[in-house]
Amino acid sequence: MTQVKRAWLLLLVLPVLLAGCGGGASSAPAPPTNESARAPLAQEQRRPGEIVVRGEASPAEKGPVALDGRYEVRFQQIAPENPDLDFAQETPFVARLEPPGGRGRAIKLFRTAAADGRTVVRASGRWRIVVDYGDFPFVLRMTPIQGGTP
Repeated sequence: MTQVKRAWLLLLVLPVLLAGCGGGASSAPAPPTNESARAPLAQEQRRPGEIVVRGEASPAEKGPVALDGRYEVRFQQIAPENPDLDFAQETPFVARLEPPGGRGRAIKLFRTAAADGRTVVRASGRWRIVVDYGDFPFVLRMTPIQGGTP
């Protein structure tokens, strides 16, 4: 090969080789975020017997957990990129209590397109807390009331 041909070949191949060498955006995944920790509901001090579930997206679950009595259940979603987001226009937040193994009747906690919500449930035994749908970082808290497990 003559020197002229080598020079042309080098000029054609060199840009292709340099394009693949560092300095640009990495294809490695971004480190996981912890946006749910910013929600005001996540920052409340944990009370005795309280169960807290945080997640960056759904589906998510915790448990099984032992429950005994009545519980105030609250959830909150946040949109870190848009703090003024109207959650009424978004995917509903859906959560339930389910017996381990999926056998038996589930207890509905939430199915609502809202930034937050609250309900009271009665449950005894071992349950999994399951968040089926929700497109945003969330916090769910179960606080025992009148006869709940301490």
